[in-house]
Amino acid sequence: MNRKQNYQLERSAVKTRPIIHRYSMAFAAVLVVCGAGTVSAAEEDFTSLVSRLQKEKPAFAKRHQELLSERYDLADRTAQGVTMSGGKPVQEGVRVRLPKDMTWEKLAAMSPEDIETKNLWPAGFFPLPHPHHEAGGMLFPQPLIDETKLQTGRDLTRFDLDFDFPKHLVPEFPAPMYLTTRPDLGDVSRGQLVTLNNYYDLFKDVLNPKQLEGVRLLVTPFAQAQFNATDDRRSLKASQGVACFDCHANGHTDAATHTVGDIRPNEHRHRIDTPSLRGVNIQRLFGSQRALKTVEDFTEFEQRAAYFDGDPAQATRKGVNILERGSQVHFMSEFEALLDFPPAPKLNVFGKLDQAKASEAELRGQTLFFGKAQCATCHTPPYYTDNTMHNLRVERFFNEKMINGRKASVDGPIKTFPLRGIKDSPPYLHDDRLLTLDDTVEFFNLVLELKLNDREKKDLVAFMRAL
Repeated sequence: MNRKQNYQLERSAVKTRPIIHRYSMAFAAVLVVCGAGTVSAAEEDFTSLVSRLQKEKPAFAKRHQELLSERYDLADRTAQGVTMSGGKPVQEGVRVRLPKDMTWEKLAAMSPEDIETKNLWPAGFFPLPHPHHEAGGMLFPQPLIDETKLQTGRDLTRFDLDFDFPKHLVPEFPAPMYLTTRPDLGDVSRGQLVTLNNYYDLFKDVLNPKQLEGVRLLVTPFAQAQFNATDDRRSLKASQGVACFDCHANGHTDAATHTVGDIRPNEHRHRIDTPSLRGVNIQRLFGSQRALKTVEDFTEFEQRAAYFDGDPAQATRKGVNILERGSQVHFMSEFEALLDFPPAPKLNVFGKLDQAKASEAELRGQTLFFGKAQCATCHTPPYYTDNTMHNLRVERFFNEKMINGRKASVDGPIKTFPLRGIKDSPPYLHDDRLLTLDDTVEFFNLVLELKLNDREKKDLVAFMRAL
């Protein structure tokens, strides 16, 4: 089987496809949704590719923004007196829209079978597609693009696609960075985005030489599927590539997204929520579903496969950087293991609330968390993860359907992410489908059939904000 045939086999879920040049890989144009005619990539130079995809861009952007508006209330509505660890206000309220004439109380009283039969599963609880799911690829929020370009001259803008969520619904930027080895320093990034431009000045007196080299590698750009020097890239200029800390900005997350590289066909690929790297040292599984066993494995896997959608031929052609395990991967991983959770002044040494510091609502929420709500079954203190995977079987609530190129079907087992510092990391779940902690409580109230009342839901949110 030649490369072209292999590519077409992997993309078999896309019913209408362009004719792919034998050197054009996973991000050649897919014009299914707009109904446009196919174009031979063999006849298309880079200038023509840019022109065509820029013309198509508004139609896909409109399609996705209409989906977001149908699913969610995207308003800027902040919780009084509640901020992320760096000071950004936290968004409050349930943002998922309900079907007409439905309430959360009515829905929670129904069985999964009734919700499925009557087609009442809220639209915002279905898997969330990538902003252009057929094309996929790494996509960065504008603040990260702007600051990276200002500091380093490197441009992470895609000419075919823009990031989808408004700034008030994503993590603060740049996020504070905390180290397990120097908690006395507080935010070691000093309010700056850590890049190749400033990492040495920030860390030369804080880290040992091996850890410092690890940081250097984490902020060094390497070629990636959409950002490289080939003529099927998605950056206007030939690009140096993408750095680990472009998604995991300051060792946290900036909500950059992508589609997973290890699922086929394309319609079943998940949109990726970029998780925070805070607290990596206490985690034992890496990747939302891959269950990689060490952070070294994950670091190496990202370069070899995830950067290029699991396609070794594409990786070789576009310039994969094969990290050496002993002198590079271990250095990067050693620094990653220093990234600490943000301070939680209301928690005691066991990871539970200090009763003298907590509010009544937070204390009630803690009781629910360890009792009726069953959260602690998976999210155990002090870091609020059991370091394993669980299958929520959400598919029992709905019939399989296509949503903007993404097939909503079976998710399978998902890693239990830590909840320490969770208020700093919106949006939530492995594919960003839940915008606020209030949304997550409503989601799990239905999925776990908990029958929580309104006050119990609010108390649970209050407790999680204190973690």
